[in-house]
Amino acid sequence: MSAQTSRRERLRRATLEEIHAAARRLLVEQGSAAVTINAVARQVGMSGPALYHYYAGHDELVGAVTADFFRELAAAMEQARDARADEPIGDRLLAACRAMRAWAIAHPAEFGWIFASPITPPNRRSDSERHQAALRFERVLLDLTVELWRTRPFPAPDLADLPASLSEQLTAYSAAIDGQLPPEAAHVFLTCWTRLYGLLCMEVLHQLDFAYTDMEPVFEECLRDLATTLALDHPGRPNT
Repeated sequence: MSAQTSRRERLRRATLEEIHAAARRLLVEQGSAAVTINAVARQVGMSGPALYHYYAGHDELVGAVTADFFRELAAAMEQARDARADEPIGDRLLAACRAMRAWAIAHPAEFGWIFASPITPPNRRSDSERHQAALRFERVLLDLTVELWRTRPFPAPDLADLPASLSEQLTAYSAAIDGQLPPEAAHVFLTCWTRLYGLLCMEVLHQLDFAYTDMEPVFEECLRDLATTLALDHPGRPNT
């Protein structure tokens, strides 16, 4: 019975991998609108109703595929970070940022799927596969920032100088990450993240093509500014 169950589980995992690969192929080749239950089912040689044995609906399928992308992106950033494990934290942090950009420009459709698509209610749940994979991605830069704050705190604003609404939101976020960063340090972290994310989105979505044909120096300038904000002595260098 155990062997039979194990075999059935292996077959199920293989089918799920095939479904995810089909969804990714449709996304890359035809765009997000092409990723429907029926289209994915046709790609793997099954009927639409048969695919519902694996996913309750389109939102659940999207969440599972998005989780794959988050895990792939996080793994690339973790690998870049860990390759510099013996180097200063500034080098590790900026290496992770560069790895994020490298993955984004190599996988623009997947990056857009992750960051430019609305999150449907089922995928907002804290126990959803998408949410858990997103947390792994978030932890890469957050953990490095927490390490930096604990070893050599960077300049942060006084909460009293911030608008009350912003202060309240930062306090709530700090609590959500178990106080690993106090609200004022969380403000610096989120400001850095917003700038990094915004620049990457504009690059991947070609919103700056009117001015730039090479975005790497623009990105590196952004990293230098972030290094200054975080008071990093070792801003690192791109790998050659």
